[in-house]
Amino acid sequence: MLVAYPVSETPIISNTAEPPAYKADAATIMLNRIDSSLAFQAEALKLRSQRQQLLAANIANADTPNYKPVDFDFATALTKVTSASAQRSLEQGKAVAPPDALPRAGAKAGLDGNAVDMDTERTQFVDNAVRYEATLRFINGKLKTLLSAIQG
Repeated sequence: MLVAYPVSETPIISNTAEPPAYKADAATIMLNRIDSSLAFQAEALKLRSQRQQLLAANIANADTPNYKPVDFDFATALTKVTSASAQRSLEQGKAVAPPDALPRAGAKAGLDGNAVDMDTERTQFVDNAVRYEATLRFINGKLKTLLSAIQG
């Protein structure tokens, strides 16, 4: 089978079915780019899921005496997870530490010591759920676009 390659690279025509080594390197580079473009969104999705669990726990403990609602700053956590050192840890198969859940600032305790404000918790829960869904749709759209490009 004859295979044609771009004019700028050699060989121009080959009688072998195997492309030269530089084509395999180009494929690897392309896969790495696809992986890195999806990795950011995948990490954001994981963090959204973790935050959703915290917010659900806050709502579930609305009647627990002395319970203090916890949350984490999503932007800071995403920056931490996507930093260069965290990426190296992921590549080496090590888990990246989950974000630190801190007591919600400005939460005022009631008579029983519980500081959960249901309006705040519901608002945060819905906001996070919508953002989770948006991230999921973005990833889905990206994969559909890649599939469309591959299929031609």
